[in-house]
Amino acid sequence: MLKERARAINTATFLVDLGLVALAFVAAHWLRDFVLPWMASGAFPTHLYPLSAYLPLLPLALVVWALFLLSSQQYRSHRTVPLFEDAWSILRASGAAAILFTLLLYTLRLDEQVLESDRVSRTWLILFGTLACTLLLAEKLFVRSASHYVRSRGFNYRTLLIVGTSPAARSIARSVEGHAHWGFQLLGFVETDGEPIGLVDGYPILGQVQDLPNLVRDQVVDDIVFAVSRTQLGQMEDVFLALEEQGIRTMLALNFFPHAKAKVRLSEIDGIPFLTFFTGPGNPLLLLAKRSIDVVVSGFLLLFGWPVVLAVSLAIKITSGGSVLFRQTRCGLNGRRFTLYKFRTMVEGAEDRRHEVEHLNEMDGPVFKAANDPRVTTLGRFLRKFSLDELPQLWNVLRGDMSLVGPRPPIPEEVAKYERWQRRRLSMKPGLTCLWQVNGRNDVDFSSWMALDLEYIDTWSLGLDLRILAKTIPVVLTGRGAS
Repeated sequence: MLKERARAINTATFLVDLGLVALAFVAAHWLRDFVLPWMASGAFPTHLYPLSAYLPLLPLALVVWALFLLSSQQYRSHRTVPLFEDAWSILRASGAAAILFTLLLYTLRLDEQVLESDRVSRTWLILFGTLACTLLLAEKLFVRSASHYVRSRGFNYRTLLIVGTSPAARSIARSVEGHAHWGFQLLGFVETDGEPIGLVDGYPILGQVQDLPNLVRDQVVDDIVFAVSRTQLGQMEDVFLALEEQGIRTMLALNFFPHAKAKVRLSEIDGIPFLTFFTGPGNPLLLLAKRSIDVVVSGFLLLFGWPVVLAVSLAIKITSGGSVLFRQTRCGLNGRRFTLYKFRTMVEGAEDRRHEVEHLNEMDGPVFKAANDPRVTTLGRFLRKFSLDELPQLWNVLRGDMSLVGPRPPIPEEVAKYERWQRRRLSMKPGLTCLWQVNGRNDVDFSSWMALDLEYIDTWSLGLDLRILAKTIPVVLTGRGAS
């Protein structure tokens, strides 16, 4: 019941958010078309196309904002989330959505049959993004502030019992005590060992585990937290069943592996509950959005970038003959092997001469990088400097072997030499660019490279992908850190 109620509230909140985005869309048109020309006719002498000409763009705007709002994890319980963190997530989501929406409109404007190049006003775009962010932020801050105020005054609270008196149980009690706005009122502890006598951190011990069915019958108890060991938990099935019969919500403190950093998700298969521990992104909707962006962008670049591909291919043929493409086996998601495509930048048979230049390696770890590799052709150095040699990897992205953003794909020989902690970089699909790419490329040592990849996996979001893509452009154009 609680889950269904929470889902209904979150769905309603999500629909209200999309309604505010639509309101910002219309209000921005009104401000630019009516208010600004009236207030500053010199700066804004012309009017916009009618609102009916803009409305076909509204579904696109709603889809973009929906993706980023969902990725911001706004639609969950916020009892334990600070207001500043909540506001910052809205600012990030709205800013990233505005940037992506603008980029998509620019793409559409390249095709006059889809969108007339002068239809969309830049001022309207700025107003729309600003208003959408402002309205969403105002709504979230108002709701959160009102909820926190009500809970801190003793209303809309849930009563809580903690089973266990271990350090973990006492830590939970201190957290509840220190955050009144969470809306929990701690009644006390329930002893698992020994006599239920005295106080624990100022709270009474109300009984033993076997007393729980009677305790919840005699007083109002909304939630019970079990902060017990694995051994004790196995002995409490009858207590769980008794609480279930009485409709009491129970929570289990999963501190069995106190040093684990993995995220936890509860799922169910044929009625069997599963706790899933994972360190990489796990939201299927957001991963689908990431894949959709990969397909759209790589397909667009391949479609309209063929003149560059043709020019590079001809240049390779003319200057060094031989094959245009270089094919190499790489390791992808969780070690899956695939064929990576690049424009050939070395002389033919360069892989067979690797042993001749091993002494030139400038990287630590199992990676080979040499700024003055004699096997690289003159044209190849130019292609590498500006990353033009990686254009064929757009086909790998379109096929699904790679993503636009992700850890760079290693060769199997390198992976075989990884330390155990370094293998976690394979838990996400490899990409064309990554944090390493925008933080110096070959100027970064191997350990820092691995740390940047793990940082990307641990903090991944659609907004982070967009920021990395934006930072990649100047890095590529200047050739910074390339060899």
